Amino acid sequence: MSRRIVLAVVLAGVAAFGVFGWLTATPSAVVVVTEAAYTPDLANGQTTFNAGGCSSCHAVPGQPDRLKLGGGLALVSPFGTFYVPNISPDPADGIGRWTEAQFVTAVTKGVSPSGTHYFPAFPYTTYAHARISDIRDLFAYLKTLAPVPGKVRDHDVPFPFNIRRNIGIWKWLFMDAGPFMPDTARPAQWNRGAYLVNSLGHCAECHSPRNSLGGIVAAQRFAGGPDPDGKGFVPNITQKGISDWNEKDIAYFLESGQTPDGDSAGGSMVSVIRNISQLSEADRNAIATYIKSLPPVDGPPKPKKADKG
Repeated sequence: MSRRIVLAVVLAGVAAFGVFGWLTATPSAVVVVTEAAYTPDLANGQTTFNAGGCSSCHAVPGQPDRLKLGGGLALVSPFGTFYVPNISPDPADGIGRWTEAQFVTAVTKGVSPSGTHYFPAFPYTTYAHARISDIRDLFAYLKTLAPVPGKVRDHDVPFPFNIRRNIGIWKWLFMDAGPFMPDTARPAQWNRGAYLVNSLGHCAECHSPRNSLGGIVAAQRFAGGPDPDGKGFVPNITQKGISDWNEKDIAYFLESGQTPDGDSAGGSMVSVIRNISQLSEADRNAIATYIKSLPPVDGPPKPKKADKG
């Protein structure tokens, strides 16, 4: 092999290593405190908590208190099983020693206080569109809750998915960190609903199919798909799936879990309803207005049920 070929291979390797390092590096923490004085709005923090469905994942499984945020829920996925962390104010096992900047960075950037990438089982790809003021208020609200001691076990994720640095490439491919931009041609209620659905509510995280790398299929956003745990099928919430629902039907479902045909929510949607039902009627109506406006989109076909022999 000639010296030129060897040199070219070496340079290509160095360049590839440099690109890999750039893509997988974690960003520096965001600067959050911009006002000379800031008084958190705890009522808005509670609204953010309910809209974000924090207790759906972070409440300790098997007990009735949705504010006992000791974590431990197992999230099964094609890439392994993730165990939801403790986000109570416990100083040893929760976020009691976190700064506001660390919390905002974790929620909107998917970066831990130690500077590592969080796995995208944590829906920071959607929380990234939330207003910083809402996340600051959420942090203040979480600080008012009871500390819950108890360290959550490590994730059970096999190689190579357990290499956190590679998540930087995943973020580059699938994460849009831009803030939510209101549509000035739409009324305020629609924009409020769009904001809640596409940021705090992270509805597309469950109601959209994903590709082989775990990224949302943008062309089929909200069109439903297989449940990541492999045990069901998440419904299409565009007008292809719920065209016979009106805005009142959607708002009532978000409050009660009851469908227009008399059925009720099941699976993980039960805990989602427990959170959304705590929102104001105005916010549930806003969500309904936005959901009803989604154009019809064909989702992936549901698997055929096996014939019973």
